[in-house]
Amino acid sequence: MDDTNSTEANAARQVTATAINAACRDYGFFYLKGHGIPIPKLDKVISLARAFFSLPLSEKNKIKRFDAGGPEGGDGARGYQAVGENVTGGLQDMQEAIDWYRAWPESQREATTGIPGPIKTLQGPNLWPNEPSELKDVYEAYIEDVKAIGKALVRAMGHALDLGQSCADADKSTEDSEVFVRNTDDTFWVMRMIGYPPLAAPLSTSTASSNDTLEQYSCGAHTDYGCVTLLLSDSTPGALQVQHKNGTWVNADPIPGAFVVNIGDMIERWTNGLWKSTLHRVIHRGERQRVSVPFFYEPNFDAVVRPLRACVERSGDREVCGVSTYGEHLLTKVDRNFYYSMRTEW
Repeated sequence: MDDTNSTEANAARQVTATAINAACRDYGFFYLKGHGIPIPKLDKVISLARAFFSLPLSEKNKIKRFDAGGPEGGDGARGYQAVGENVTGGLQDMQEAIDWYRAWPESQREATTGIPGPIKTLQGPNLWPNEPSELKDVYEAYIEDVKAIGKALVRAMGHALDLGQSCADADKSTEDSEVFVRNTDDTFWVMRMIGYPPLAAPLSTSTASSNDTLEQYSCGAHTDYGCVTLLLSDSTPGALQVQHKNGTWVNADPIPGAFVVNIGDMIERWTNGLWKSTLHRVIHRGERQRVSVPFFYEPNFDAVVRPLRACVERSGDREVCGVSTYGEHLLTKVDRNFYYSMRTEW
């Protein structure tokens, strides 16, 4: 082994770890370049999304999301949602979307009597559109690419927290630098494909103050649920806004070829609040529809997420975040995501 190269590689890893720690501590957001996915492949993901959203509503509704337990056989989450169906903070979001999730884990499936019954929340199949015809194949390949990036990223986060070298006999509860990797080895990933029509009236400034209240948002202020979000979007500027610690909102405009990355609620819980799951929102005032495809790299559905001892010690020796499985956290969120009374017939 070349000691010089080894030393340089270790130094580069340390620089990356330091940058990740600073970004997660101070902002909760950062840009990720050098991830290995070519720009033409990213552009294809966006162009297919735009093509789907340009279809007639009757075509999009062929894979419509329906409430869990209903006669339509929906699972409450997977499938197409029309503009206004998604809800954040009690307000209908001005967006349309498709949601896909990792297949429901067999270990969590309730014993069946053999008699068909209503599908429970999240336990249905993913719904894929017939048009564009290549969308499913392209997106399934893309999912594998971003899963690999997510794994590398949470591994880097474990090193950024300086949790110590991994142990040979480690299990899911071992709190070393690989703790995030082990607890996402069967990630219950989520991917959304979102179309944002322009909101009606322009704002007086490019960003809004910390206290402004609008009648409509493209997506209301929220934090993400899990580990890390890898956001791919078109080139629309001035839409995604991130709340700074001082309460002001700043634009997180896209950079060609880069993902906008943010940490979610489970990373905040694991780090006992040392790293914050930051509020963000979308206010799209552009001239044409904005398209984004966020991928959420999440813990395993049954992963037990509790504050890491090292993070508790660094944050004042008091646990400020609770303990739950990721699945419990996710289900409480999904149940509040949709405007249930909007049951459109076509």
